[in-house]
Amino acid sequence: MTTSPNQPDAPLVGLKVLDIATIIAAPFAAALLADYGADVLKVELPGNGDGARDFPPFKDGKSLWWKVINRNKKFMTLDLRKERGAEILKQLIAEHDVLIENFRPGTLERWGLTRDVLWEINPRLVILRATGFGQDGPYSKRPGFARLFEAMGGLTYITGQPSGEPMHSGYPLGDAIGGMFGAVGVLTALLALNNDPDRKGEEIDLSMLEAILKLVEFLPIEFDQTGVVRERSGNRSQYSAPAAVYQTGDGKWVSLSGSTDTLFACNCRSIGREDLITDPRFDSNAARCDYSDELNGIFEDWFGTHSLDEARARFEEYGGTLAPIYSADQIFEDPHIIARQAITPVADEDFGEVRIQNVVPRFRNHPTRHRHSAKCLGADTDAILKSIGKSAEEIKELRSNGIV
Repeated sequence: MTTSPNQPDAPLVGLKVLDIATIIAAPFAAALLADYGADVLKVELPGNGDGARDFPPFKDGKSLWWKVINRNKKFMTLDLRKERGAEILKQLIAEHDVLIENFRPGTLERWGLTRDVLWEINPRLVILRATGFGQDGPYSKRPGFARLFEAMGGLTYITGQPSGEPMHSGYPLGDAIGGMFGAVGVLTALLALNNDPDRKGEEIDLSMLEAILKLVEFLPIEFDQTGVVRERSGNRSQYSAPAAVYQTGDGKWVSLSGSTDTLFACNCRSIGREDLITDPRFDSNAARCDYSDELNGIFEDWFGTHSLDEARARFEEYGGTLAPIYSADQIFEDPHIIARQAITPVADEDFGEVRIQNVVPRFRNHPTRHRHSAKCLGADTDAILKSIGKSAEEIKELRSNGIV
């Protein structure tokens, strides 16, 4: 059953967010706020709109990625580069609590949309400025993409096989991580405003590079205090043992973890090697890391002679910390994911219904739900313009002049 378009009890109902950002990271932050009930209006340039509309994968010429990363939003077109477009944005600013943008520093200022102008219109406006490298510094004017700040933030260097090249993941993690920090920053600023009715609005400087630096927490302190530059270790953990990816006897893949003594014991019992538990070489996680090659070899050999079903049954019986490595189709088949409705149907204007990830996290007393997937370019333009007093004739004229 398609989810209801209404969620009157969601935590952020009543919050109005203006999303004038493009591509992934900053719109990701806006989508999170929309998930929690905020009324998010996405503004795009007339014509082609946000470049993310052209991101694969596609079905019938429609970007499927677009549909999920801009879910639950309203959509209008507006050319902010033109004076009349900027004036309409100012009208919208007066009615919104949050502005999310990711233009290069100085861009909005060139269009007459400085923070002082925006705060004069709406003194309590929260402005999230998301860029690759921040609002100042020698790299501030550089374009920012996930691979760039994943590379410079240290994440790519520690990913991959020891003798191989540094590797990026199959998904732009840097964008998602940056988007999460952006949403947290907005909510933090809103909490401060809620606690002080006289407080002025906030400008949030979100650097995607710094978000990645924050993600890899131990890298800087390790180098600072020990001079060690951490290298790649493939799928083997450098801070826990045994912990790696192993292939089962029937050609499937599993991942093993567990850094505590208790979980190590459970994993050993799962493969019938209780003798390892009392071996003095393995009496702490730090000690086990010193013998990680030996331990991983033991577990690798065991998995190689057992099927995935056998391994899962043994580890479930003894409380071991094992997980199968799923492809997309297997995610849809997992009974726990099905029971939790972690993948949920959402109304879609092109395909009737699509299934996407449910809202995370969940709220017991103020439940949230998806209203719809992302819509076509300018789907709500007329309705939004009418809401700020534009007549049908004015809207027609604005459209004819390329303002919307």
